[in-house]
Amino acid sequence: MGRKTTFGFAASAAAVLIASAGLSYADAQAQQGQPEISEPQPVVAADPAFISEEVVQPLPEPEETPAPELAEPAVPSASSLRELMAEVDAPQTLSRQLECLAGAIYFESRGEPIEGQLAVAQVIINRSESSVFPSDYCGVVTQRAQFSFVKNGRIPSNRGNAIAWEKARKIARIAHEGLWDSEAGDSLYFHATYVKPRWARSKVARATIKTHIFYR
Repeated sequence: MGRKTTFGFAASAAAVLIASAGLSYADAQAQQGQPEISEPQPVVAADPAFISEEVVQPLPEPEETPAPELAEPAVPSASSLRELMAEVDAPQTLSRQLECLAGAIYFESRGEPIEGQLAVAQVIINRSESSVFPSDYCGVVTQRAQFSFVKNGRIPSNRGNAIAWEKARKIARIAHEGLWDSEAGDSLYFHATYVKPRWARSKVARATIKTHIFYR
């Protein structure tokens, strides 16, 4: 028997034995020490992992908007009382108190220079701030035996001189708002230069403006 025949017979016999043992040819080869060639396994991608957590992103703090500054009312500036008189407007509507103040200026001193009229207004204001006299302009002006133009506790309403009345209203505003310092300063009394009342002896003179002397 040739070598090829012998090899073929042996292989056939081995195959029969393997089949009878229930083994596959690949298993037989594994048992004989030959490495088994396995099929490549498909690569399965891992499922992405999601983190269920709240993401908080800090918001930028809003910039504080500065509150608008309240505009203060414009205060007229002037180098003289006369210049100030030209700048301010005469109030068209007067409160009762300013009506009394302007009325006193008009009836008591409309023939005086504006400095003298302002001084009369200053005396009335000073009296309203003193505990010795009534606490408001009307009370000061209508107080008994203080101003000769007052009749039965009333200030006359006849103001025939329109220019003088406008000037008196301006002076009343300037004095009330403190827009100009009067030469009368802290005076509480005044009288005409052509009279010499007894009470003046115990007072201190502050200023003399044309025909009026002012005292503290």
